[in-house]
Amino acid sequence: MLELAVTEFIFKEYPEKDEGELTSLRSALVNSNMLSEVATGLNLRDFLRVSKGEAKDSGKGKQFILANAVEAVIGAIYLDQGYNSVAAFIQKQICSRAEKVLEQKTYLDSKSLFQEKAQDIESITPTYNVISETGPDHLKHFVMGVYLGDELVAAGEGYSKQEAQMKAAENALKARGWEQKICT
Repeated sequence: MLELAVTEFIFKEYPEKDEGELTSLRSALVNSNMLSEVATGLNLRDFLRVSKGEAKDSGKGKQFILANAVEAVIGAIYLDQGYNSVAAFIQKQICSRAEKVLEQKTYLDSKSLFQEKAQDIESITPTYNVISETGPDHLKHFVMGVYLGDELVAAGEGYSKQEAQMKAAENALKARGWEQKICT
């Protein structure tokens, strides 16, 4: 529901933007950083029961819990009231942040930039593979590699595959000397 409603909104709201910009904007609006901000704004933390260890966590683990809570609320609204109600909620709580994302250019992430550079300079689309995966199911730690063909350009770590891919792309931009000011 989330990606569908956000995609529908940005497609209608920004018809002048190309497909790449729309995809990057959608990613910025539905990522765990944004969803945890939404959860914080809705005070969802006050309604979550978590273990003592998770309650003490102030890092990425808590961010993912908050992001998952927003997704759970979205699912509950959809099941209870249907698509139109959940789309209205998503537009108010998430899509309303699109203009700020565009103004601050926080949609320009390292993964998108590395893909553009790799395709422009080397005519290759990067691929990402898991190098290692450790930790309990609720708090996995991933090491992802970004490849151009068979060449491992760089690796990155994170508590989700997406986060590790972003770090790998950021490291790959540096390794290739393609970095520029980006927001991750």
